This record gives sequence, structure tokens and C-alpha cells, in this order.
Amino acid sequence: MRRLILFAAALLASAPAAALAQQAAPAVRAAPAPTATPHYGFEVVRTYPHDPHAFTQGLIWRDGALYESTGRSPSTIRKVRLEDGAVLQRRVLDPAIFGEGLTELNGRLLTLTWTDGKGFIWDPADLSPRGEFAYDGEGWGLTTDGERLILSDGAPHLRFLDGRTLTETGEVQVTLDGHRLGKLNELEWVEGEVFANIWQTDFIVRIDPATGVVKGVIDLTGLLPDRTGMDPRDDVLNGIAWDPVGRRLFVTGKNWPSLFEIKLTGPR
Repeated sequence: MRRLILFAAALLASAPAAALAQQAAPAVRAAPAPTATPHYGFEVVRTYPHDPHAFTQGLIWRDGALYESTGRSPSTIRKVRLEDGAVLQRRVLDPAIFGEGLTELNGRLLTLTWTDGKGFIWDPADLSPRGEFAYDGEGWGLTTDGERLILSDGAPHLRFLDGRTLTETGEVQVTLDGHRLGKLNELEWVEGEVFANIWQTDFIVRIDPATGVVKGVIDLTGLLPDRTGMDPRDDVLNGIAWDPVGRRLFVTGKNWPSLFEIKLTGPR
């Protein structure tokens, strides 16, 4: 999907937070300092079908269903039934548009585009278009704290947009153990924290939106053990949805055949 980047071998180390910090700050160090950031594991609560042709860019839970934004051509926004992965509604974007992140705010669905510098507003009832908005740079992930939009663009920061005017109001640098952390992809607001997939890894980080400090690292290594025939550069972990009523956490990946409800374990 994006420029191909070779990750440092440290990403395979046993300490995921230290590995992520090392790839965020590529300067050579003789011995990385031990991390104080908590690490979390996972347990699979339940596995659901997922469209293996859905290049997942954004995922939310709303009113008993999943809403998903997909990339590539054609990019789509869709309403999906959790139990069997059936697509209940689908809106196809212009073939020239590469769709990205998704969130809901004030009864509207909002999605991004990768390099077009504009987002789209949709009616959740029928996925009909309701407007557009502009932003600078790339769009990767999108979520909301209920008042602001929170946007990722691949750089080591989170950007904030006013929830009414959809204009940018500021940003916060994201750091892990004192090192700037980029490649923040899909975002989800979970009980006061921003959960962010780290592109091309099996890690999700938990970010304090006020300070940008990573408060925890979730290691999802082994969540989808059989990736036979899948592209390790593209078919990666991406997609986080939180059900605040049922307190359920859902995760999936680009072109993954399964979507998982997981429970976090730890910290360790």
C-alpha cells in the first residue's frame, strides 16, 4: 500500500516496546535500555468471518454492526454483520480514490483518503454521501474522543481536528520510552486512550492523547498464525473496533479471513 520499508531485526525481539522504540529512533545503540512501558498479551474470545478481499483501513462498532473502510481499488465503506461477516450495505468510492480511516462523530461517518487531502462524510443509515472536508498531508487513521477528530498520517504524531468545523486545531508528538514513534495507522478511541496499529507489525500501542506518551504495548503476535499465500508487506494487522457497551475489543487485518474478539492479558 505505501512505500516499502525494511524493519529492523529488533522488531522480532522478545521485548516489543523496546523494539518499537528502536525502529522509531534508528540511531545505533550498543545496548537498548530496558523499557518501563507495560506489555500486554491477548486471549481470543471469539473468531468471526471477515472478507478476505477487504483491505481494511478503518473499523468501528456502531448500533450492533461493524462499519469498515477499505482501500485499494475499488475502495469502499461498508456496514458488516459481525456474526457471519456479511456486507449489509456498501458504497464504492471513485476508482481514483484510495480510502483510509473511519470514525463516527455527531451522527455522521467520516473517512479519509490516503493522498488526496480530503475526507468524506457519510450518512450511517444508508451510507449516502453528505459532504467533504480537507486536511493537509496524508490520511492513515481516524478516530474521535467525542468532540475532536484524531488523525494519523504516518508521522510520529497525532493531529486534532475540530469536530464541528473539521479544521485542524493542533497535534501531539507520540513517544515510546522517550523515542518518537511513527507508522501509526488505524486508530480507535478506547476508554480515554488512542489505540493505534503500528503499520507492518503485530503491535498495537495505547497512547495518552494529552501527552502522546505510549502507556502500553499490545503484542498480537500469533493472532493469525497461518498467513500462507498472504503478502507480509500488505496483508498486515490493521483494524480496531471497540464496543463500549459490551466492552468488547475487535481486531482484524488487511485481507484477513478472520476478525477476532480479544481480551487483553497482563501487563507484564
